[in-house]
Amino acid sequence: MRMTDMPDETADLYGTLKLPSNPSDKATLFAALRKVAVFADLSEPDLDWFVERTHEFRFEPGEVMMLEGTPAKLMFVLLQGEIRGRQERGGDAPVFTTEAPTVTGLLPFSRLKNYKLTIRATMPTWGLAYSHTKFGDLLQHLPELSQRLVGMLTDRVRTYTEFEQQSQKLAALGKLSAGLAHELNNPSAAARRSASTLHECLARLREAVRASAIGPDDCVLLAEREEAIRVSLKPAQYKDEFARVEREEAIQTWLEGKGVKEAWQLGPLLAEANLTDQNLEALASVAGKSLGPELTRFATLLEMDRIADELDHSTARISDLVRAIKEYSYMDQASMQEVDIAQSLDTTLTIMHHKLKRSITVTRDYAPDLPKVMAYGSELNQVWTNLIDNAADVLKDGGKLGIRAVRDNDYALVEISDNGPGIPEEIQSKIFEPFFTTKGVGEGTGLGLDISYRIIKKIKGLITVKSRPGNTRFEVRIPIKAAS
Repeated sequence: MRMTDMPDETADLYGTLKLPSNPSDKATLFAALRKVAVFADLSEPDLDWFVERTHEFRFEPGEVMMLEGTPAKLMFVLLQGEIRGRQERGGDAPVFTTEAPTVTGLLPFSRLKNYKLTIRATMPTWGLAYSHTKFGDLLQHLPELSQRLVGMLTDRVRTYTEFEQQSQKLAALGKLSAGLAHELNNPSAAARRSASTLHECLARLREAVRASAIGPDDCVLLAEREEAIRVSLKPAQYKDEFARVEREEAIQTWLEGKGVKEAWQLGPLLAEANLTDQNLEALASVAGKSLGPELTRFATLLEMDRIADELDHSTARISDLVRAIKEYSYMDQASMQEVDIAQSLDTTLTIMHHKLKRSITVTRDYAPDLPKVMAYGSELNQVWTNLIDNAADVLKDGGKLGIRAVRDNDYALVEISDNGPGIPEEIQSKIFEPFFTTKGVGEGTGLGLDISYRIIKKIKGLITVKSRPGNTRFEVRIPIKAAS
C-alpha cells in the first residue's frame, strides 16, 4: 500500500501526507526500521506485515506534517530527519522537537482526538504513516510491538504530565516573584529614600554647628534641656494637613519674632518634631543669639532618629522576606525533613502577603501541641500556596480566610477555609482532576489542585474539600509518623 498516488478512499484519512515520487524498496525500509528501538528485533515477516500497511512519506524543511486542530488519525515512524511542533494559532505553548529514529503521532490506546500542535519538518524527513483504523490488526498480529508502543504512550503521558506540572510550578513561581518584587520594592524604596534624606540631614547638621556661637556652659545646659524634651516628645499627630500647615505657620511667626533667619525652612522641621511652645521657649532661653542654628541642629537630630527607625523597619521587612523565601524553598536542607506546620503556613502567608492585603481578613488558629511531621518541605509549601491562592482568587472583593492546624488522632490536620461563593456540588468530585479548572482562559492551568493532591498522596496523606456558599474548607491530613 506504499503508493505514489493516494486512492480516493484514503485521501480523507491521510490528508496532506506527502508521498515520495520514488517509493523505497522493502530492503531499505527494513534496514531503516531496525534502527527504531521498538522495531529493532522484529522478524522480517513481521516487518513486511507492518510495511505493507503503511504509507511512505517525505517532507522538506518547513513543510507541514500535522496541522493543529485536525483529527489525530496517524502513527508516524520517523526513519530520518527531525520535526518540530508548536502552536501557530495563538496561545503560549512549548515547542517540542523530535528526532528520528522514533515513533510519534497517535499511538494505540491514546485518547488524543486532535493534534495539539502544528508539526513541521526542520530538515529533510522520511518515514512511514500507519492508520489508526488498523490498530486492531496491529494488536492481533504484532502483540509484542503493540506492547512496546503502549509503553511509549505511558512514557509520553508521564513526560507530558511532568512537563505540565513543571509549567504550573513555573507559573506559580512567576506569580510569587511578581508579588515578592512588589513586597521588596516598598521597603527597599523606603530605605533608599531614608538614606538620601540622611545625607541631607548630615549636611544641614554640619552647617548648623558651624553657624552656632553658643558657649561651653550654655552648651551643657542646652544639652540637658534637649534630653528632657527628647524623652517627653511624642510623634506628631495632626488631624489633617490644614492642622499641620497651621502649626508650621505659628512656629514660623514665633521664629521671626525671635529674629531667626529663614524661619520658613525651620518651621516645618520643628512642627514635624512636635515641639511645643513651652519646648521652644525653654530652648530659646539658653540658645540666645544662636537660637536658629541650635534649633536646626536639634530638629535635625530628631529627624535622624526618625530616619533610623524607618531604616530599621524597612531593612527588617526585607530581612523577613528573605528569611521567608529561604524557609519557603527549604534551601540547603534535605528533600525530606521534619516540618513545623505552623511555621510552614506562616512562611507561605508572608510570601503571599501581596495577594492577601486587599481587604482579606486572615485568621490563624494553631494548636500549641501540634507535632512536627516528616514531609517534603518545599512541596508542602506549594500545597499551602495553591490552596491559599485559590481562596484569594474567589475573595476578590474581600472576605475571610481561615487557617487552622490541629492534631487529629495520628494526623496533623490543616484546614484552609474561605467565605466565598463556594464550589458547585456537581463539580466538587472533579476539582482534583488534572487540567480541570473553573477559571477563565489564561487564568489557570487546572493543575494546582492535582499537584497538591499528588504531593499529599506521596507522603500518604489525604486532601479533601467540603463546600457550600459562604464556607469552603479544604482539609489536609498529614501522617505524624514518617511514612514507611
